[in-house]
Amino acid sequence: MKVVKVETVEEGSELAFKLIKEAISRGAKVFGLATGSTPETFYKKIIASDLDLTDKVSINLDEYVGLGESDAQSYDTFMKEHLFNKKPFAKSYVPNGKASDLEAEAKKYDQTIAENPIDFQILGLGQNGHIGFNEPGSSFEQTTHIVDLTASTIEANSIYFDKKADVPTQAVSMGIHSVMQAKEIVLMAWGDKKADAVSAMVNGPITEELPASILQKHPNVTVIVDKAAAKLL
Repeated sequence: MKVVKVETVEEGSELAFKLIKEAISRGAKVFGLATGSTPETFYKKIIASDLDLTDKVSINLDEYVGLGESDAQSYDTFMKEHLFNKKPFAKSYVPNGKASDLEAEAKKYDQTIAENPIDFQILGLGQNGHIGFNEPGSSFEQTTHIVDLTASTIEANSIYFDKKADVPTQAVSMGIHSVMQAKEIVLMAWGDKKADAVSAMVNGPITEELPASILQKHPNVTVIVDKAAAKLL
């Protein structure tokens, strides 16, 4: 695990952009993508660049149960607004949170990942150490599954909704096992609210109670943190 401390979100996002550009130059074709505020500046840099992604594939980590492409707060909509509308991929996959059979949707998503092995995976980090929506206690062996979101995750994500009661309580999430199959992983974390999780991820024991700690075992991980997120390192 390579940890890079930067001064600002701008600097960290620029580094992440440099890494994805290098991956593309080496032939990377399939990109695992994340949502939320963490990668927004990174996506802006992709949009502002001359990168051509029209022959690439993207696979998103997760989607809220009950939300889909027609819903303003869905991750499908987030990705279109923050990246896909201006930098389209040949094919972009996001779990269907409105599937009538969620277990079948999870199996279908696993098949999509199997058919499109991820070359480069972008991750954020939850305050409780989650990656994707793999909450504390998630098995390291899980693939795509239905997750009950914790109170802290619901609270953190409530900023995107009119009121906390509107935040979905479940999500469809790529599993930790699937994340770990990516050839290269870049995790970004900004702000002092992430400092405890960053410290535990980098220096703590590998435990399912801190899902991101499993990244210590991955052969090619870059962790990019700003000063506030790195204050306990």
